[in-house]
Amino acid sequence: MQKTYIKLFPLIALFAVFVISTVIITLGSQSAHAAQPTVNLRTASPFAILSGTPNITDAGNSSVITGNVGLSPATGAGVGLTCSQVTGTIYSVDATGPLPCRVTNGPLLLTAKNNLTTAYTDAANRTPVTTNPEELGGTTLVAGVYDSGSTKLGISAGAGALILDGQNDPSSVFIFQAGFNGTGLTVGPGSTVTLVNGAQACNVFWRVDTAAIDTTANFVGTILALNSISVANGATINGRLLARNGNVTLINDTIIAPICEGNDTGDDSPTPGLPNTGEMGGQYVLWAALSTLLVISGLLLAFVAYKKRSI
Repeated sequence: MQKTYIKLFPLIALFAVFVISTVIITLGSQSAHAAQPTVNLRTASPFAILSGTPNITDAGNSSVITGNVGLSPATGAGVGLTCSQVTGTIYSVDATGPLPCRVTNGPLLLTAKNNLTTAYTDAANRTPVTTNPEELGGTTLVAGVYDSGSTKLGISAGAGALILDGQNDPSSVFIFQAGFNGTGLTVGPGSTVTLVNGAQACNVFWRVDTAAIDTTANFVGTILALNSISVANGATINGRLLARNGNVTLINDTIIAPICEGNDTGDDSPTPGLPNTGEMGGQYVLWAALSTLLVISGLLLAFVAYKKRSI
């Protein structure tokens, strides 16, 4: 009987290693499945406002924009901003638009709009998706992909702030989706989006058909709109207003294109440290290898001890 156990011991050891390795890989896969890489805006990243047609307007010309501004395919004559309002560059497809800060660069704008389309499609196709109620106010969410199960997403001050919890991971990514051809995103008067525990505005994305942000709202994230974006009086946007086809309208607002903490390279991947690619990281692989090695060592020691007892 003892000889039979000794002969079977290598098979038992291999089976134990297989089971433990499977558990480790499964846990790693679940972690990778949950992680989301950021939405790469590429050449659209430096833009606080990027609009399609017919224009960009600002009633009273009192809004303050930090970041570049671009209008394409409509001509620069449709840029209703002054140079003093923009800390950045105003780009146009032709030799019209506000001077002296306007730069004519049609190819750059075409590339940026194409990159915006790619980013829009990327955000729309992210999975897995967690379906939330249409009203996001008064909720706390961790990194992930969210929709409302309808064509609308809303935040109202009466419901409370939408809190985005980074769980101490500055590369945590939040993606919100609204159905195609819907009413899109509605942010009520005085409503607030709050970032906690390391969440960053550069990693928050809203993929919608249209967006309307009401008076005095404090909003966070990059809006990727198929059509138009409107911002009412006195709102603050820590993010970007990127409209593929429609226009962008402002009234005495503040828009600040976000830059991720730790991103001093000026590239188009604003994730600090190692990129959050959703792949199983090197540290996790090392941990899995060491765990497996320890299991094998323990089984071999047990085998040697068992064999000595059987002699």
